[in-house]
Amino acid sequence: MNAFSLQNGQMHCEAVPLSAIAERFGTPCYVYSRAALESALDEYQQPLAEVDALVCYAVKANSNLALLKVFAQRGAGFDIVSLGELKRALAAGADPQKIVFSGVGKSAAEMAFALSTGILCFNVESAPELERLNEVAGSLGKRAPISLRVNPDVDAKTHPYISTGLKENKFGVAYEDAVSVYTQASRLANLEIVGIDCHIGSQLLDPAPFAEALTKLLQLIDQLAAKGITLRHIDLGGGLGIRYKDETEPTVKSYLQPLLASLKERGLKIVLEPGRRLVGNAGVLLTRIEFLKPGAVKNFAIVDAAMNDLARPALYDAWHDILAVAPRSGAALHWDVVGPICESGDFLGRDRALALAPGDLLAVMSAGAYGMAMSSNYNTRPRAAEVMVDGTQMQLVRRRETIEELYALESLLP
Repeated sequence: MNAFSLQNGQMHCEAVPLSAIAERFGTPCYVYSRAALESALDEYQQPLAEVDALVCYAVKANSNLALLKVFAQRGAGFDIVSLGELKRALAAGADPQKIVFSGVGKSAAEMAFALSTGILCFNVESAPELERLNEVAGSLGKRAPISLRVNPDVDAKTHPYISTGLKENKFGVAYEDAVSVYTQASRLANLEIVGIDCHIGSQLLDPAPFAEALTKLLQLIDQLAAKGITLRHIDLGGGLGIRYKDETEPTVKSYLQPLLASLKERGLKIVLEPGRRLVGNAGVLLTRIEFLKPGAVKNFAIVDAAMNDLARPALYDAWHDILAVAPRSGAALHWDVVGPICESGDFLGRDRALALAPGDLLAVMSAGAYGMAMSSNYNTRPRAAEVMVDGTQMQLVRRRETIEELYALESLLP
């Protein structure tokens, strides 16, 4: 659903004007729509309603507690990659038996805490990790449920920085090594093999690589069964893309169709780990113009948000639509929308046709995923506030930091 729309000449989130949010909570500010979050989760859960399946939201996309609680209340699980994300999910009310622990560098302390919590599964990414997890589980008198993340060497046809399923990527066990690593796991007394895992990348718009990865995993499952290693679930990760500019995003139902057809008779639980698809278009970054700086070559709209608030444009040259909260009727000029950070790469959008005046509010669209989660305090800038809208109600779900808090953990030398 599109939760952000013009109503009476003003952009709203659901029934709340964005200008009212800016007036109450200031800018820069992330704004999320609860209805959009719930609708995106429903799009996954409904096609899976008749099968044994679990949708585990990828916490790395946006880890705000209020957002996690919305998903937990609607039966979602969580895909986490750190102790911090695990504790966040638990604080938001997650069922530990709906949590999968991914990531290439799990520490012994992280493993121990997750085991004591009783999570559903560890997605193991290397043979040395198997050995460490077996040792940690043994020291606690437990058996660790594991699945191997297998790297199928499939080109996800996405940005190189967010492609994760090729041989040169750091993630997972090589496809050709998977049987031997599973065999190794089967010999470790404190591990329990429960599944197989795969994640080929992010912002996927073509279903073909997903189907190719599935085919390779099913072949591997048959090879394992022939060796007496049986699995209870298959985890196909996440990565389904969204529309940022002019992309054609596949429907979740069409994306899942080959998976459901192929697994119909296999008796395997289906686990999925969507992140961006659930939150990306459920949020915007609200910012105000500080100065307009026309020039002979470039026109700059200098706003109070910056690359520390939204890193994707500087990091990936990623596109986010930038819209006026209260569009003006005057002639549009082409503007580079930039922040106050002392870096030439500090931009939110380039060459945008907008009719602007100082003090205007802008909405940086599709900012719900990898926005606040990747933000920083560069230039000693407090991170943005976060607000959740539910119908006519707006609630502050993360207050803005104070400058004093940014150096509160530091000490002066005597």
